[in-house]
Amino acid sequence: QVQLVESGGGVVQAGGSLRLSCTASERTGSFTAMGWFRQIPGKEREVVAAINWSGGYTYYADSVKGRFTISRDNNKNTLYLQMNSLKPEDTAVYYCAAKHYTSSLYRTVHDYDDWGQGTQVTVSS
Repeated sequence: QVQLVESGGGVVQAGGSLRLSCTASERTGSFTAMGWFRQIPGKEREVVAAINWSGGYTYYADSVKGRFTISRDNNKNTLYLQMNSLKPEDTAVYYCAAKHYTSSLYRTVHDYDDWGQGTQVTVSS
């Protein structure tokens, strides 16, 4: 099991930016799809963005398209989420996830093998 650790969350005003990072305990480059999800209390965890192992394919939820960018640095075993033009409705706990041995990307919670502990993002109005 790969350990994933998120960082970079915090409190920001609406319109501001944050960059989340997710560092894996071991090499995640070859055939490991990764994704960012978020969850608010009382609601299901939802996909924010996903990326395939090479970074050549990405997916974004409609709610973040044009504002968030997912990327990865396989040499550093790190996944990123650049979040710009943040809105109060982006407030949530953000989780990174990994699915191994695949060349595709995945959009649903149940597809993923490993999860981080989450990092809180709070956007004030």
